[in-house]
Amino acid sequence: MDRYEMRLSGSGGQGLILAGKIMAEAAVIYDGRNAVQTQSYGPEARGGASKAEVVISDGDIDYPKALNLDLLLALTQVSCAKYSKDLKEGGILIVDSGLVSELPPGNFRVYRAPITEIAVKKIGKAVVTNIVAVGILTKIAGIVSEDAVRKAILARVPKGTEELNMKAYEEGLKAAAELLET
Repeated sequence: MDRYEMRLSGSGGQGLILAGKIMAEAAVIYDGRNAVQTQSYGPEARGGASKAEVVISDGDIDYPKALNLDLLLALTQVSCAKYSKDLKEGGILIVDSGLVSELPPGNFRVYRAPITEIAVKKIGKAVVTNIVAVGILTKIAGIVSEDAVRKAILARVPKGTEELNMKAYEEGLKAAAELLET
């Protein structure tokens, strides 16, 4: 793999920075690849714009920013509209179907999943929406191994929440498998 760029976007408080760190650490520490992770969020912390970018490669990474996205995760309508212009032709767009209703024009594969709803209804807590999303993008992108992501989640989430987060991850994988079947 030469270079794979992903952007995880939404609003502050959705845990996207942690999700980006998990994906980068899974790639580097557990899958033995090179990765760089950058982040950006508004001064409002909660509710403002937020994004995490991860660039993964088997070779050297000469530039840390994601400019020509292979994958965009959009958890809000605003982030979908703002960042979809950077999605390359044939790329992957994953949206939270409960929060993103208008899709941008373009030639890319779109996957709609009720990400927040899965977190709330199946896990019982909206706070794990980011980990549900990590499960979905892990299965759909297939760039980082599922086991590497499991290990990175367990290493990164707050102590005492491991079981909750693993359940959220598994629900995300399951939701993605269903999307891939259709």
